[in-house]
Amino acid sequence: MLSALAGANMIYGLGMIDLGMTLDFAQLVVDNEIAKMTRKILEGIPVTADTLAVEVIRAVGAGGHFLTEPHTLKNMKTVQAQTKLFDRRPYSQWHMMGGRDLAARAGDEARKILKNHVPKALPSDAASKLRNIVKAAAEEFGVHI
Repeated sequence: MLSALAGANMIYGLGMIDLGMTLDFAQLVVDNEIAKMTRKILEGIPVTADTLAVEVIRAVGAGGHFLTEPHTLKNMKTVQAQTKLFDRRPYSQWHMMGGRDLAARAGDEARKILKNHVPKALPSDAASKLRNIVKAAAEEFGVHI
C-alpha cells in the first residue's frame, strides 16, 4: 500500500514465500485480493452530488440510520472494496458456516483457477513482436541470444 501511495506502478513478489524462493498459489490468490483492494483505494473517493447524498442525510435526520436506504444499498457494493476471500461475517456466523480460515479458502480458489481457467489467446502476431523486442534489447545490451 505504501509503495502504491508513493506512486509505484508495479508490485513485485505476489505469491512469493520463503524469501522469494518459492511461489505459493494460495498466497498468490491472497496477494491478488490485497492488490485489488489497494487499487480500489488508489481510485480515491469520488465527491459528487450522488456520493455526498445530502438529500438522503436530510431525509434520515439525526439519530437515524442509512442501512435500509436505497441509496446505501445501491452504492455499498461499488464503493467498498469487494473480496472473495476475506470473510467479513461475525465470528459466530463464520464458525457456523464451517470456520474455514483464509489459507483454506485461498487454497480452494487457487485449485479452482488452476483447474478451470482458460487464458485468452494472444493475437497471432504477438510472438513475433515479442521476439523483435527481445532481439532489439539483446542488440542494445550486446547480448547474444
